[in-house]
Amino acid sequence: MQQIADWLAKLGLGQYAQRFAENDITVAILSDLTDQDLKELGVSSLGHRRQLLRAIAELPSRQKVAAKPAALTPGSTAPSDTAERRQVTVMFSDLVGSTALSARMDPEDLRDLISAYQKCVAETVQRFGGYVAKYMGDGVLVYFGYPQAHEDDAERAVRAGLALVKNVGQVSTAEGAPLSARIGIATGLVIVGDFIGSGESQERGIAGETPNLAARLQERAEAGTVILSDRTRRLLGDLFELSKLTPTVLKGFIAPVQAWRALGEGHAESRFEALHGATLTPLVGRGEDLELALSRWRQAKEGGGQVVLMCGEPGIGKSRLVLALRERLHDDPKGLAYALPYRRFAIVLADANARLGADVDR
Repeated sequence: MQQIADWLAKLGLGQYAQRFAENDITVAILSDLTDQDLKELGVSSLGHRRQLLRAIAELPSRQKVAAKPAALTPGSTAPSDTAERRQVTVMFSDLVGSTALSARMDPEDLRDLISAYQKCVAETVQRFGGYVAKYMGDGVLVYFGYPQAHEDDAERAVRAGLALVKNVGQVSTAEGAPLSARIGIATGLVIVGDFIGSGESQERGIAGETPNLAARLQERAEAGTVILSDRTRRLLGDLFELSKLTPTVLKGFIAPVQAWRALGEGHAESRFEALHGATLTPLVGRGEDLELALSRWRQAKEGGGQVVLMCGEPGIGKSRLVLALRERLHDDPKGLAYALPYRRFAIVLADANARLGADVDR
């Protein structure tokens, strides 16, 4: 059934995966489905039924579905067929109290509730660039850093986790009781991308200590909380407000594991300061760039509005250069106190993909 779930996720209709599985809908009989069949499966939206019928008609030989993991995030690329050694941040999300829910709810109502929870998880993590690798009943496995890596995957994972516990809390049972999720996040080197299993059970596996650690941290987490590994915490600087937990021996780990609880966003003035603090090395080899920006500043003071665009690969020092410029402007008699009220000078950061960053100084 995994192929069906992957196909639905690719169409953006992953909320119906459980309904298809419960009714034993396989790849072989997809082409036999009618509009009425889809209604009986619980696809009440006419638009979704038309989308599914069109997608079925476009399947190669109307019998095959490409075996891919869950939906890729916008802008990401399809994983290759070979395994890769990568640093990945892994998230495990678990629905709290699902066993108790199953004991008192009708199976169909429980199915709808789990589907709403899974949809909430998928939509939330995909907003932050996460990759939903696998649904496991009331659990969801998510990768940040695969198939597409970002320089801030650990940050994305934590922000997604904080948003997720909030969003899941807005989903409620038929009695009006809110749902609650608990989340574990870990970062480390893994081997990811190998196909494991066969047929409809085939999926891309991940090997290494990191997913196991994330799963154990999730088990330790209380309802509505996000727990991080120590390695993830070291990648975050002061971007988040964190609480240090007492080291605990987790199942499968010999030594006590240090973990942290994410409480919310930090209070640093900028991302650069949050990640680097006061441990800055001297600025070397950027005198020409700095002088160019200062010359534009001098033109702005004379009444000519200026914009300086700093564009380049992540990590080459754009933010460091802006910080040096700000330090120089603070030494100016008029400095930023002159620039801000009149909005005559702007610095815009952009990465190699031309994604504009924040306006630093105006």
